[in-house]
Amino acid sequence: MADPTAPGDTPTTPLDEQGRAVMDARDIARALSRIAHEILERNRGPERLVLLGLPTRGVPLAQRIASRIAAVEGHPVATGSLDVTMYRDDLRRQPTRGVHRTEVPPGGVDGKVVVLVDDVLFSGRTVRAALDALADLGRPAAVRLAVLVDRGHRELPIRADHVGKNLPSALAERVGCRLEETDGRDEVLIG
Repeated sequence: MADPTAPGDTPTTPLDEQGRAVMDARDIARALSRIAHEILERNRGPERLVLLGLPTRGVPLAQRIASRIAAVEGHPVATGSLDVTMYRDDLRRQPTRGVHRTEVPPGGVDGKVVVLVDDVLFSGRTVRAALDALADLGRPAAVRLAVLVDRGHRELPIRADHVGKNLPSALAERVGCRLEETDGRDEVLIG
């Protein structure tokens, strides 16, 4: 990626200490609406559907998607959160991760179509940990993955079923997601 702050160049999007914005609040809202409709089409309705957000930012994304589905179908969608901290394969290198709560909706996950929701898909290791954590909760009929951003660079054979934005990136670049619920504003940054 070219340096957006090179002399004589005018960046097309504002820069801050984190990087260049590649999605704003409207882009995120459109992406989540599209993901909600894709989930509905693939599932043929909201029945037997459970959305589990991966903390931290996957949880509010799952709730936003669920509210969009409920608005279209007039039927609430079961949502919850799935903490993967103790299932990660990097605990020896980064042992200071905070543990979040796992909240399984009433009715559990057995026989349901579970959609794991996360903000950024990178190496695939978080999703692998989520699959292990989910296996301890029950046996879903199917498991799908919805992400706001897929930045590539997979280390495991994992692919998202529903993607808000494919964002090719260099391995050394950082992609960050900010959400109103956790950060006070909606945006995706790269830098």
